[in-house]
Amino acid sequence: LYQKMVAKKCAFSDILDVYAFRIVVKDVDACYRMLGLVHNLYKPIQHRFKDYIAIPKANGYQSLHTVLIGPYGLNLEVQIRTHDMGQMAEAGVAAHWLYKVGEHDSISLAHRKARQWLQGILEMQKTSGDSVEFLDNLRIDLFPEEIYVFSPTGEILTLPKSATPVDYAYAVHTSLGDHCVAAKVGRRLVPLSTQLETGQTVEIITADTAHPNTHWLNYVATAKARNCIRHYLKRLQAEEAALLGQHMLTKNLQAFSSSIDEIDTFRIAEVVAYFEADSFEHLMEQVGLGDRSALKVAQTLVFGHNTAQDVRLAPIVIAGTEGMVVNFAKCCHPIPGDHIHGYVSAGRGIVVHQDDCKNTLSLRAKSDKWLEVVWADNIERYFSVEIIVHVHNQRGVLATVAAAISESNANIENVTIDEKDSAYHDLHLLIAVQGRQHLAEIMHRLRRLDLVERITRYKQ
Repeated sequence: LYQKMVAKKCAFSDILDVYAFRIVVKDVDACYRMLGLVHNLYKPIQHRFKDYIAIPKANGYQSLHTVLIGPYGLNLEVQIRTHDMGQMAEAGVAAHWLYKVGEHDSISLAHRKARQWLQGILEMQKTSGDSVEFLDNLRIDLFPEEIYVFSPTGEILTLPKSATPVDYAYAVHTSLGDHCVAAKVGRRLVPLSTQLETGQTVEIITADTAHPNTHWLNYVATAKARNCIRHYLKRLQAEEAALLGQHMLTKNLQAFSSSIDEIDTFRIAEVVAYFEADSFEHLMEQVGLGDRSALKVAQTLVFGHNTAQDVRLAPIVIAGTEGMVVNFAKCCHPIPGDHIHGYVSAGRGIVVHQDDCKNTLSLRAKSDKWLEVVWADNIERYFSVEIIVHVHNQRGVLATVAAAISESNANIENVTIDEKDSAYHDLHLLIAVQGRQHLAEIMHRLRRLDLVERITRYKQ
């Protein structure tokens, strides 16, 4: 009781099952008849009745739960179940199967729910990256507070509390979750991050070109959804890393006046074995993620294992569309127009910094990790950059600054306010711009505001 009070953060008077009774009957029909008898004997407490027979828990548990106002005003919890349900509740899923051995009865709803739950656990184990991730997902799956939602055809699905339409989509089918783009709850369009409630009807809208989004991990509640999203992102990262690795290797081979087409398959197989990779694609993935040096691989392909050559490599062109294996440093926020260089970080791929970034000065001795990179022409995407706007402390200053930035076709991603004194504040703004020229136009517009004292571009 004490542990329950601590876990639920409630007083002893709020615990309703201090006195509890369990009634075991012959069949399901008798369960509901007994429920009517106990409700006729003592008054039930509203909103404390749970029908786990009609809607079993995800692990197959079935029973009727009700709380009554008994003699002298005492709260009494009553559980009503059949003998089969008792076997399932007390001895678990395995005992339920053992209890059914030799019988020819049709498989019960609880039996099917338990089998589905176990199949979900097995699928989770297969797709988990490691044992720690599997145990974390299993913990989420074992201890949910459940809600019940309906499909458009009236089928009931059990989900944990705080589940979203994305969780619902993956609960129906992995393919439905992978391609969902929107959801209707009660025939109304809602964001995919909307938390579902018991009794709602959920419809998923899909598109063949849609794919899981990294941001979904911020709000999904079920282990299956989280696992499926991570599995897709890992596969996507591997594909993007392999493409980047091939691009980096091509640049290095060009420095040796060679190309991958000029190297015979036997030499390629030797190099793959030398670097202990599973395949050439796996080796390219390691190069793209920074786990292997593209220069070393190129030298080995052209000259053999023990040859070192000093070469001048052509710079790699950065367009901002390379995916998860090209990252832009948050310490200096490089944008098109800045002089940049690339650092190969193990497991992350290429991290792009500004040339004068102070955080990379100590790393420049590791010459094999550095890459010459340049911006592509006509880049159309937006990049994050941080500026500090020193302003007068007066009413509406943030709204005025935000309006000026919006009129410059830029978006504010984050705002923090540093109160210098009663007269002045510093606004730290993380904004999305297309390049240095776009940033200069925004800063010029802000400087024309009377309430702005000065503007600087921020670097850590």
